Amino acid sequence: MSHWQCIQGLQIAIDGPSGSGKGTIAAMLGDELGLPVLDTGLLYRYIGWYLEDHDVSLDDENAVLSMLDAAVADMDWQADGICVTQGDEKKDCTSLLRSESAGSSASRVAAMPRVREVLLDVQREIAKSGCVMDGRDIGTVVLPGAQGKFFLTASQRERARRRWSQLKAKGEDVDLDSIAADLKARDARDRDRSCAPLEKAVDAIQIDSTTLSMDDVVDRMLNILERRKLIMKK
Repeated sequence: MSHWQCIQGLQIAIDGPSGSGKGTIAAMLGDELGLPVLDTGLLYRYIGWYLEDHDVSLDDENAVLSMLDAAVADMDWQADGICVTQGDEKKDCTSLLRSESAGSSASRVAAMPRVREVLLDVQREIAKSGCVMDGRDIGTVVLPGAQGKFFLTASQRERARRRWSQLKAKGEDVDLDSIAADLKARDARDRDRSCAPLEKAVDAIQIDSTTLSMDDVVDRMLNILERRKLIMKK
């Protein structure tokens, strides 16, 4: 049970590059505050995965757009993950979306302006009643009116190490240097894309988590939210 009371419809945006820990932090913060956690990166991973599963080339934007409505219609996005409708069954595909290949696919479809436009409405509708949402452009584009905004970062090497550690724990045979190279390429795509690039909102508070524990980061965020009277102890 949460020990905090939030203002009605509280929206907390956590942005940052891949591997900065924003997904973990969002989950911990949502648990502390009793708010649903919506991982927008997972949404883009789902779209990329769905399209490739239906043999759609991610290099063909028109083909991607032609399947986008079907992908959204088959999706059930909840706080704990995403399910997809396959025939008469609903299948939890969340674990499949955590792979490195799904992450690369997500980065490719996320660079398409018209894809982002369609998914923007999906994200805003779900966030209306209050949530913690993490991604690349939450505070700048998706929820510009969010009352709490944070930009989480860490050194590129530390972010690669964290990702390597996660994948090793899952039993995957991964190479740290390869992950670092992929991360660097993904950072460049996210930062340099013309539509909704990765950037810190002017009113977001930046936290460098390179030498901080996840608990330290969450405590810092809670203190900031409390000082701003967005949350209060019960």
